[in-house]
Amino acid sequence: MKEAEKVAVSESTQYSTRGKTFVGVVVSAKANKTASVQWERRIFVKKYERYEKRRSKVAAHIPDHLEIKEGDTVRIAETRPISKTKHFVITEKMEEIQ
Repeated sequence: MKEAEKVAVSESTQYSTRGKTFVGVVVSAKANKTASVQWERRIFVKKYERYEKRRSKVAAHIPDHLEIKEGDTVRIAETRPISKTKHFVITEKMEEIQ
């Protein structure tokens, strides 16, 4: 079994990451220490033998040491529930889209 990685959120707080990881774009960073991250996925429709695009959007926790704003590409990882809607934490900032 794969051991859970630790992500430092602040000097005293760490979250263990487990489960899925995704790369997505920050679509909103207005809330305090929270960002909405969205990514596209392709689903095969058997009837039409084609693919359709679908989007997933989740709330993710922003660690203290990261400066995140709208348009940034980030990697998020699943963690324990942080709040009612937050079950992901941003592990790294990939690049900025301008």
